[in-house]
Amino acid sequence: MGSLTKKQKNTLLRIIAAAVLFAGLFVCEHTGVLEPLPMWACIAIFAVPYLIIGYDIMIKAVKNITRGQVFDENLLMMIATIAAFCIGEYLEAVAVMLFYQVGELFQSYAVGKSRKSITDLMDIVPEYANVEYDGEIEQVDPDDVEVGDTIIIKPGERIPLDGVITDGETMIDTAALTGESVPRRAAVGDEVISGCINGSGTVKVEVTKAFEDSTVTRILELVENAGSKKARVENFITRFAKIYTPAVTIAAALLAVIPPLFDGNWTEWIARACTFLVISCPCALVISVPMGFFGGIGAASRAGILVKGGNYLEAVSSLTAVVFDKTGTLTKGEFRVSKVQAEGCTEEELIETAALAECFSNHPIAASIREAYGKPADPRRVANSGETAGHGVTAEVDGKRVLLGNHKLMEANGVKAEELTCAGTVVYAASDGKYLGAIVISDGIKDGSADAIKALRAEGVRRTVMLTGDRKAEADAVSAELGLDEHYAELLPADKVGIVEKLLNERKKNDRLAFVGDGINDAPVLARADVGIAMGSMGSDAAIEAADIVIMDDDIRKIPLVMRIAGRTMRIVRENIVFALAVKLAVLILGALGFADMWLAVFADVGVAVLAILNSMRALRAGR
Repeated sequence: MGSLTKKQKNTLLRIIAAAVLFAGLFVCEHTGVLEPLPMWACIAIFAVPYLIIGYDIMIKAVKNITRGQVFDENLLMMIATIAAFCIGEYLEAVAVMLFYQVGELFQSYAVGKSRKSITDLMDIVPEYANVEYDGEIEQVDPDDVEVGDTIIIKPGERIPLDGVITDGETMIDTAALTGESVPRRAAVGDEVISGCINGSGTVKVEVTKAFEDSTVTRILELVENAGSKKARVENFITRFAKIYTPAVTIAAALLAVIPPLFDGNWTEWIARACTFLVISCPCALVISVPMGFFGGIGAASRAGILVKGGNYLEAVSSLTAVVFDKTGTLTKGEFRVSKVQAEGCTEEELIETAALAECFSNHPIAASIREAYGKPADPRRVANSGETAGHGVTAEVDGKRVLLGNHKLMEANGVKAEELTCAGTVVYAASDGKYLGAIVISDGIKDGSADAIKALRAEGVRRTVMLTGDRKAEADAVSAELGLDEHYAELLPADKVGIVEKLLNERKKNDRLAFVGDGINDAPVLARADVGIAMGSMGSDAAIEAADIVIMDDDIRKIPLVMRIAGRTMRIVRENIVFALAVKLAVLILGALGFADMWLAVFADVGVAVLAILNSMRALRAGR
C-alpha cells in the first residue's frame, strides 16, 4: 500500500473491514441464523458494515444538497441503498455500497491523482543579481534592479535579467530555455536572456527589461496560464448523473405515488418504487468506466508509459496532430562529428590536428572533436593556444600555426576555403596558411524516430510538426530526414506556445493535439497542449511534472503504442456503457410493471457491474 495516499489507504481498510463483515452476514443470512431476530435488530446489525463503507457517501450527498447540488451519484447511491433497507434487502444495500466504494478507490488511484506544482521550474529563476556600487559588488534581489542598470555576471552564474553585454565575452548555455545543447558565444553588443547560464567569462550587462517583464518570469506565467487553459475531459459519470439521477428519482417517486391514487395499493407500489431505485443504481457504470481506464493505464504502465489520468487516454485516442521538440526528443542531444572533409591531408590527420588544437578547450564542440580522435591529445605537442572571440581557436601544433574555427576565421587570416552549407556546425581547419578541410558537428537523430512518425500516421495522425530553438539549417535537415509535415526553428518558449496555440485553433472540434518534449523550456507547451508527452529518462523534472503522459525510456515509438492502448480502452469503456444502460433500461421497465423482483434487480445492479468489470479487465491487455 506504499503507493497509496493516506485517504486511499483509509478507504481500502474500510473496504476490507466491510467486506469481512459482509461475508459473515451473507453466511448467517443464508443459513437462517438471523431469522429469529426482529427487524430492528437486523437493521442494526447490517447498518454496521453499511455505515463503515458508506458514511462518507451519505455525508457528501447531504453536503451537496445543502449547496444546491441535489441530484448526483452520491444521492442516488444513498436513496437506492436506504430503499433496499426499507424493503428488507439488507445484504443488497451493503453490497451495492461496497461495490461503489471499490470503484471509487480504483477511480481515485487511476485518475484522481492531482499533479504536483511545477516546483522544479523555479530552478531557472535567479536568486540574485550582482550590481556594482562604488567599486564593490553587491548581491541584490533581481526585482530591485532597474532598466539601464549594469549587472555583473560571473562564470557559472545564472543570468538574472535580460540585457545587452557592454563588456567582456563568454559562452552562454541556453539549454534551459531553447533546448540547444551547444553553448553560444556572446560578446559586446549581443543580447542575453534571463534563465541562461554564463559559461566561461565574466561579463557586464546593461539591463533592458525589468524582472517582471524578463524572459524567465514570462516562462513561469506561461506555465500557470497554460495549466488553467488546458482542455479537461469532464468525468462521464458526473455528466451522466446530471440527467440520469433526477430522472430515475422522480420516476420512482411518481411510481410510488400516482398508481396508488387509483387502486389504493400503497404497499405494493412503494415496494415497486424501492425495487426501481435499486435497479437504477449506476453501480456498473460507476465501477466499470474507471476500471476500464485503470486497465488501460495499467497496460501502458507495463509498456513503460506513465499516463496520469484516464481523461488523457481519452484525449490520446483522438489525436490527429503531434508536435515535437527536436533536441533530446527526435534527436539524441549528443553532438558528434558527422562528417570530415579533408583537403591536402587524410581525414585522420585532420581530426588529429583539430583535436590537438582543441586540447585545452572545454567547449562541447572541442569535446566532440577529441572524442572523434579516439585517444588523449598530447598537450606537449601544443603551444601558444588561444581563442579568437566569435571565430575559433589558434594554436601551434608540432611547431605549425593551426587555425580552427568558423569561415570568418579563415577569411580573416587569408585562407581560401569553400564555405559549406549543411546541417550542423562546420569547423574549418588550416595549418601554416594552408587549408586542411572541414569537420561537421551535428546532433544525431534518435533510433526509431522515423519509425515512430510512420506509425503515428498509421494510427490516424494527419499532422506532424517540429519546434526547436536550434538553427534553421539543422531543423531543415532533421525535418527532411524524418519526413515531417512542418517545422519551425530558432524559437524561444513563448514562440513555441504561440505556434501551438495557432495549431490548436486550426484543428477540428473533436480532434486533439499532443506536444512531445523533454526540457524545462518545454514545460509551458506541454501544459498548453491537449496532451503533453514528456521523455522520462533524460527529461527535466519540470517537463515530467507538466506532462500528462511520460515515456519512461525516451522511446518515441511508444507514442503510437499508447494511441493503440487508448483506442482499445475507449472501445471497452463504450461497450460497458452501452451494455449497462441497455440492461438497466430493460429491467427498469420490467420493475415498473411489476415483473422484476429483487433478484432481477440485483442482477441489473451487481451482476451487470461484475460483467462490466470483467470486460474492463480486457483493457489490461490493450496494445498487445
